[in-house]
Amino acid sequence: MGCGGPILVAMSTPPKKRVEGGRVTPKGGPSGSRYNAPADQSDTESPTWVQPVMFGLLLLGVVIIFFNYVSWLPGGMNNGYLLLGLGSILGGIITATRLH
Repeated sequence: MGCGGPILVAMSTPPKKRVEGGRVTPKGGPSGSRYNAPADQSDTESPTWVQPVMFGLLLLGVVIIFFNYVSWLPGGMNNGYLLLGLGSILGGIITATRLH
């Protein structure tokens, strides 16, 4: 009768290779060698129009695509309305990149 369990074999890790050479770039100070000026308050805040425009364009695009799908727009289903809705959603996403 045989043993149905798995056979475990102890494996050793391969030896580490020695790397020749040293640091390629010069070592910087405690915070690095580049100075970063503090950001102005105007750079960290979004303009007041960014959020309403972003959400407005996203919502408008979804509404246009929905209305095109249910044929509530003049002319029935039309690819032009679909492209307009997708363009509006894209405009909302691009506007979202200005949001801080």
